Amino acid sequence: MEAPAAEQVTIADPWEPFNRAMFTFNDRLYFWVLKPVAEGYSAVLPEPARVSVGNFFSNLRSPIRFANCLLQANFIGAPRSCSASCSTARSGWRACSIRQGRGDRPPEAGRGLRPDLGSYGIGQGFYIVWPFLGPSSPRDTLGSVGDYFAYPISYLDPWYVWTAVRGYQAINDTSLSIGDYEAMKEAAIDPYLAIRNAYIQYRQKKVEERGTIGKSGPDIPGLGTPARGVGTEVAPQK
Repeated sequence: MEAPAAEQVTIADPWEPFNRAMFTFNDRLYFWVLKPVAEGYSAVLPEPARVSVGNFFSNLRSPIRFANCLLQANFIGAPRSCSASCSTARSGWRACSIRQGRGDRPPEAGRGLRPDLGSYGIGQGFYIVWPFLGPSSPRDTLGSVGDYFAYPISYLDPWYVWTAVRGYQAINDTSLSIGDYEAMKEAAIDPYLAIRNAYIQYRQKKVEERGTIGKSGPDIPGLGTPARGVGTEVAPQK
């Protein structure tokens, strides 16, 4: 007797024409600008160094991880997240290099405030695709605003310094995941629907996993691609 299939979560998409236009914009931005730049960057900087850069940015997200644990009443995870980041900061480049030797990718960047809102019973609302930022929803957009103010880089002044640093972060993250988005598109009949469905399933999974820490993989997989915020496994559309 076969086990029942897992329930598929759905999301309303009243802005589909707008969302498809933004998906096309982000898709072309990725293939025409971000991917070529990331490939050139990869040719200049070896992967171990790029992994170290990713670790550095991950440690800067400690305030988000800390707030995440407190909002979930995870009083074990909160000090642990701070301790791990402080340990890496004290060890400097050497601590990052230890991960490089194992071929590790940057550690989890913290789940952010978006799953917290879901854990308090706030629904996703409807599907939105923002230019540059990718898949989202009213709930996740609100959580992203909270993440912005908890991220130290957001306070760099003047504004173009912050923009340049975030742009560099997106290029570095993209250089470590070139091919993932392409595989997602190739596996789907309608890439827009595939990414929309994967997005809502992934966000629901993160809400259900609230309270756990230390899992590998970034909170925002696909950062810098039209699949930002979506897991890397997408089932082909039938």
